[in-house]
Amino acid sequence: MAATSHPGDPQPGDLIEIFRPAYQHWALYLGDGYIINVTPIDEGSAAKFASAKSVFSRKARVKMQLLKDVVGNDYYHVNNKYDGTYTPLPVKEIIRRAEYFIDQEVSYDVLGNNCEHFVTLLRYGERVSDQATRVVGAVGFATVAAGTFSLLGLLWSRSREKHY
Repeated sequence: MAATSHPGDPQPGDLIEIFRPAYQHWALYLGDGYIINVTPIDEGSAAKFASAKSVFSRKARVKMQLLKDVVGNDYYHVNNKYDGTYTPLPVKEIIRRAEYFIDQEVSYDVLGNNCEHFVTLLRYGERVSDQATRVVGAVGFATVAAGTFSLLGLLWSRSREKHY
């Protein structure tokens, strides 16, 4: 296969975005076909990370796995989308930091400490997750909208009450 734009030609230190049915899973490419990623403590394979259990898990294990095994039948691509905002650390430093975490248990929170936060911390030294920010924003908007409609409903019902 040509190395042009094939998603299977990542370089060490690259962020890998894996498109699961309901969300994106993130990993960091180590080289030679291997990635590092976080998986729920009670699940053996990152390919199973799409289960609802991962959303409620509070602990995760950092694993070094073959990219092809983690991706399974899903699609992936290299996505170093934060390179314009944050300066990537030197590749040797990224790999050294990643290798330190292999087989370690880490805390996990889908909104505040998820797989994207983990790999961006390795690449940039900063925890970043647009995915979590979008969810928090959507929840915030829904909460404000529900509150506004409740208030308007209350005001409308009071304005219709008969006054004696």
